[in-house]
Amino acid sequence: MSSTSKLLVTPTAIHDVLTIEPKVFGDERGWFTESFNAEDFSLATGLDVQFVQDNHSFSRQWTLRGLHYQLEQAQGKLVRVVAGSVFDVVVDIRKDSSTYGKWAGVELSAQNHKQLWIPAGLAHGFLVLSETAEFLYKTTDYYHPQSEACLAWNDSTAAIEWPLPAGVTPNMNAKDSAGLSWDAAPKF
Repeated sequence: MSSTSKLLVTPTAIHDVLTIEPKVFGDERGWFTESFNAEDFSLATGLDVQFVQDNHSFSRQWTLRGLHYQLEQAQGKLVRVVAGSVFDVVVDIRKDSSTYGKWAGVELSAQNHKQLWIPAGLAHGFLVLSETAEFLYKTTDYYHPQSEACLAWNDSTAAIEWPLPAGVTPNMNAKDSAGLSWDAAPKF
């Protein structure tokens, strides 16, 4: 990271997935941060990406969304939380990656201001930890429902350790509940 960057970038356990922490300027009035600056992002990460779509979701506690990906028009994503907190998860489904088959999870919250850069070729999902959460993400390609796939959130091969309290079943829609097993899910 360059000393002139306003971002702290930390690699995760998954190749090319980065935790990004913007500088937050605060005083007695509150705080200010640049949530995205293309020049700073490129300088801090070494990536030159163009975002084409912004998405915003609202979810209630213990909602689990994912693990989604698109086979065509695969999307790189820059994700963050602006209200509440989530446990954000990526699973590497890139066959030629050194971290193929591995997963990583990061808590993103309105309080910690962390963001996660997720390159194309990973399955992505999150579990809402707070009473409610608002989740924002920028994508490098447009939504292409015809090529969307979903890896099962509880697949035994991926073996994600979701921070669900004992006896709590995640709130999911039918599509996510029908996610594919590791063996059945198409890979990159």
